[in-house]
Amino acid sequence: MANVQERNQDATVYIGNIDDQCTDDLIWELMVQAGPVVNVHLPRDRVTQQHQGYGFCEFVSEEDADYAVKILNMIKLYGKPIRVNKANSERKDVDVGAKLYIGNLDPDVDEKLLYDTFSAFGQIIHPPKVARDVDTGRSRGFAFISFNCFEASDSAIESMDGQFLANKPIVVNYALKKDGKGERHGSAAERLLATQGQKNDKQQLPNQRFAASTRPPVATNPTDELSSGVSAPPPLIPPPPYYPQAYGVAPPPMSMGMPGYGMPPSQVSPRGFPNPHAPPPDRSRRHQPSR
Repeated sequence: MANVQERNQDATVYIGNIDDQCTDDLIWELMVQAGPVVNVHLPRDRVTQQHQGYGFCEFVSEEDADYAVKILNMIKLYGKPIRVNKANSERKDVDVGAKLYIGNLDPDVDEKLLYDTFSAFGQIIHPPKVARDVDTGRSRGFAFISFNCFEASDSAIESMDGQFLANKPIVVNYALKKDGKGERHGSAAERLLATQGQKNDKQQLPNQRFAASTRPPVATNPTDELSSGVSAPPPLIPPPPYYPQAYGVAPPPMSMGMPGYGMPPSQVSPRGFPNPHAPPPDRSRRHQPSR
């Protein structure tokens, strides 16, 4: 196992919220889905030798680590969504108070689905937390999500409140504060403090990284070619008809009941159908039975 000084921090990810049943081998098998793994380290208690719920995974390249963050964050292990982010991230997520309450959730909605849905509006600083029953582990029908800015939380409320998620219309609003006075987050005071103490994070949103297309425009008609500088696509030309005789191939034999069956070759078109322009057959000769 490489120590912190020898570890490539640019190619290392932090893994949090790991269940007690997870082992080093299990984390290795999960991380290798994103790329070649150099080592996995789960810090352990010196007395119990039980890992402390977090760890580190070093990949061969920084690109593999970035890919692991994109595809493995919020994956469930033993029912718990793990947190995967870059270990060398110097950005400190400050809880500015942009915390949302999501209600009327379908029982099938989990933390991963909430993360994939709401991460399109901005950076989520804490994993979505679904309220669950202590004994059964079933969802109680509501959850909480915290963004890093009020622009993202306002956009999420405007876009998702009343929308269907897993066949049920959800309720999206600012969560109540923990002081018990009935006030909700998103107040003018919180917004003022957030504006003074935090700069907006301009990193690319997970669900919008493929939105911008780099494909150049294509001219739709020849007159646009001179103005746009892009060649127009060639016109579609229908393929020529297939004549077997032109390629030295005889037409396929006609089956019983098909047009042209039993007719002489002069009365049949190259495709096996009766030729309307052929001369009428000579019927002066009749078959004479042999004696």
